[in-house]
Amino acid sequence: MASNPKHYYTLDEYLALERESETRYEYWRGEVFAMSGGTLRHDLAMDNVFALLRAQLGQRECHVFSSNRQIKVPDAPPYRYADGSVVCGKIEVERFNGNDILINPVLLYEVLSPSTEAYDRGDKFTYYKSIPSFKEYLLIAQHRPHVTQFLKHSDTEWTQREYNDLGAVIILTSIDCTLALSEIYRDVQFGEA
Repeated sequence: MASNPKHYYTLDEYLALERESETRYEYWRGEVFAMSGGTLRHDLAMDNVFALLRAQLGQRECHVFSSNRQIKVPDAPPYRYADGSVVCGKIEVERFNGNDILINPVLLYEVLSPSTEAYDRGDKFTYYKSIPSFKEYLLIAQHRPHVTQFLKHSDTEWTQREYNDLGAVIILTSIDCTLALSEIYRDVQFGEA
């Protein structure tokens, strides 16, 4: 019996797929991965963090972006998608394939899904580290109150903190904001999906 070989995309094929589809995709070494819709818990946590950051950043010279913003990642071209990103100071973009690709986020966050958690914690974080402006990373669980915070101290040193209590407050040093776990998980129902 013959097996179906895996289709490898050229960069041009990938870019055409992105333009023609309602679904967002990421591209890596010829493979294309759908950034599919998540659970209600995923969307609530992602939207809560976006709203909390936007409210705190207010009139400051910082901007929070949603999961639709393409981010230039030098070690994983042409770009990646995060669930959210923050830029402080001037927003810098590079024009690529008709889109403005963000090049200077200081904070990135991901709401973890079972299918992407290993990638978000491992390879994707490693790729993100190639962004010169990147200083802080949040990984937000959706099945229980749990946030992992990574803070950059040098090109080779990051510290990690874990938050597991709904009473905990995370201090975001890169953007001078705070996030209470009780607010990140507002309206999120834990337990079975």
